[in-house]
Amino acid sequence: MIGRLNLLLILAVLVSGIYMVRSAYESRRLFTELDRAQTEGRRLEADYQRLMADRQAQATNLRVEQVARERLKMRPISPAITFNPDAPAVEASAVRGRATAPGAAR
Repeated sequence: MIGRLNLLLILAVLVSGIYMVRSAYESRRLFTELDRAQTEGRRLEADYQRLMADRQAQATNLRVEQVARERLKMRPISPAITFNPDAPAVEASAVRGRATAPGAAR
C-alpha cells in the first residue's frame, strides 16, 4: 500500500514538474514574441513619422509650384491666355484667307 502511494506521489511530482517546465517555456516564448512585436511597432511608428515629414515637405507651396512648372509645363495665368467660355467662339485656322463661321460645314 505504501509502495503504491509512493509511486503515485512520484508520478504527481513528475507531472507537475513537466507542467512547470512547459509553462516556463511558454512564458518565455510569449515574452519574446511580445518584445519583437513592440520593436516592430516602434519601427513602424518611426517610419510613419518619417513619411509624414516627407509628405509635409512635398506639399509646400514652393515644391507644388516647381512640380507644376517642370513636370506639368504649367505657367502663370495672364489675360492673353485666359479662356472665357461666354465669349463668341473664333476658329483659329482660316480657310483660303477667310475665317469660317462657327458651326459652318466645310
